[in-house]
Amino acid sequence: MRDLADSIESMEQLATVWRTMVLDRDPQADVRDLPGIAVRWADCRFAFWNCVTLTDVGADAGLLKQRLIETAEIMRSKTHAGFLWVFEDLLDPQARAGLGEAAEQAGLRYAFAGTGMAGDLLPIPDPVHPELTFVRVTDDDLLRAYADINARAYGFPLDAGRDGLAGSALWKSRVYAYLGLRDGVPVTCAAAIEADGRLFVALVATDPAWERRGYGEAVTRKALHEGARATGLTRATLHATAAGAPVYPRIGFRPNSPLRFYALGD
Repeated sequence: MRDLADSIESMEQLATVWRTMVLDRDPQADVRDLPGIAVRWADCRFAFWNCVTLTDVGADAGLLKQRLIETAEIMRSKTHAGFLWVFEDLLDPQARAGLGEAAEQAGLRYAFAGTGMAGDLLPIPDPVHPELTFVRVTDDDLLRAYADINARAYGFPLDAGRDGLAGSALWKSRVYAYLGLRDGVPVTCAAAIEADGRLFVALVATDPAWERRGYGEAVTRKALHEGARATGLTRATLHATAAGAPVYPRIGFRPNSPLRFYALGD
């Protein structure tokens, strides 16, 4: 049985890290903490920086319905599309069972699934992959390459990926962001950032042409190794897509709350 405290940690890590990320993108971004709802919305073309999450613990079906209606109204007020993140284990059993129907009634459509994960796994050894060399993102060209890999991996236009990261001082300093290069060409990437005494892993991606070679795991290990070495932290958290979820337990992460992502309906 999963520990509810881990699910709360996962939700709070999202709210903490995304506040930093969207304010980096736009100092005037919407980062309100409303009753039961955390808004973290940069309103940019990179949809992952446009986020709302539900923060009530133990919400029943009636409260969930109210929060979903409120969330849909917030999302409709924005220029660019984004996602509602729902940590299923924060809902009571009845609310969890009726989540899909309640979301549809609020005008939200299911987009994809994910999983929150965490582990007391650091430090880890400096990784070696026979086909890769690793380089930290320290300039705009490397950051653009990082953005482009994410855009290709998640199906965004290249200009949308660049709108989320290009020109960021944060990503070239406080974020331990690494590229994996194959024959000098960036093919995979991962990042870790300190958040409330943990390292949070973000925006792990591999160019679709180079998947299933262990690149994503290797570069994630690199970001964690360097982040832990610099900070001395021992605990790490992340949110995985369904495609990436099998990778992280091999590093030492344990799943906590299942996630559902919703977008506005057509």
